[in-house]
Amino acid sequence: MTPKILVFAGSIRTGAYSGQTADAAMKELAQQGAEVTRISLVDYPLPIMDEDLEREKGIPENVYRLGRLIAAHDAVLIASPEYNASIPPLLKNTIDWVSRLSKDNGKPLRPWAGKPIALCSSSDGNFAGIRGLYHLRAVLMNCKADIITPQCSVARAQDAFDTDGSFRDERTRGMMEAVCRGLIERAKLTSTRVGA
Repeated sequence: MTPKILVFAGSIRTGAYSGQTADAAMKELAQQGAEVTRISLVDYPLPIMDEDLEREKGIPENVYRLGRLIAAHDAVLIASPEYNASIPPLLKNTIDWVSRLSKDNGKPLRPWAGKPIALCSSSDGNFAGIRGLYHLRAVLMNCKADIITPQCSVARAQDAFDTDGSFRDERTRGMMEAVCRGLIERAKLTSTRVGA
């Protein structure tokens, strides 16, 4: 089985370190034999999560689009920046909206439940976004996602990437290799993708 893995960053800023980290993950996953889909959250704009809005207008179509995409993959890798030692609002809002899904055209749809997820982070400081991953892990676990233990945190991200997008530092390369290997192994063991 060739695992299908969805990759996205928690930032849509031009030149975002998390985007560069997601690109590095995409390359490594492909090298290790996975079929990779790389998306940007800029293509799935969403209003701020609001239960009044949900009651009045229903769940936005972009939530269903994302939910179906997550469900159609064996695993997900998220590369996140860190905002004030926590989760960036774009990513938190996306996770919250997708967690509202329970059905799609009468069929069960709970995209996060049991889904293997790998977490990566990046920042321009020495903490490498690790503090934000603590909160991100807790939120996704509350959504019943299956978070793998290895993670890759890119410190001093402004200097971390070579011109071809690869990591300059051998230790960071090793972390990413381990994360991708762990995610592929978990995906093969627990595939629950819809429409497989």
